[in-house]
Amino acid sequence: MSETPAELRYVATHEWARLEEDGTVTVGITDHAQDALGDVVYVELPELDVDLLSAGEAGVVESVKAASDIYAPIDGNVIAVNEALEAQPELVNTDPFGEGWFFKLQPLDAQQLEELLSASDYVEQCEAEAH
Repeated sequence: MSETPAELRYVATHEWARLEEDGTVTVGITDHAQDALGDVVYVELPELDVDLLSAGEAGVVESVKAASDIYAPIDGNVIAVNEALEAQPELVNTDPFGEGWFFKLQPLDAQQLEELLSASDYVEQCEAEAH
């Protein structure tokens, strides 16, 4: 099974969310998702200072195989985007939980993170999808 860090929260649509010490939330796609997509060639990120709603479309990731929408895991305002992905979209493949992050949110309600999937629940979902 691909890497699934236990400290992160997950969404059924294969995004991850990490609560940072400053109260912001960093968002990316999972190792499982990047592996299924194949080589990422382009990432469309949300605009800065845009309010996103949980499960609302936040961007697009394109690979040699397919294009896939990126969804916001929780409600929040976009306070940063990973500009490195413009020049190096392959960071999503090589380091999905680190340098390959997509955007950061100032959450409207950080308690929403508690409603997301744990690492073990996400792994179970991925295994169920595979069968």
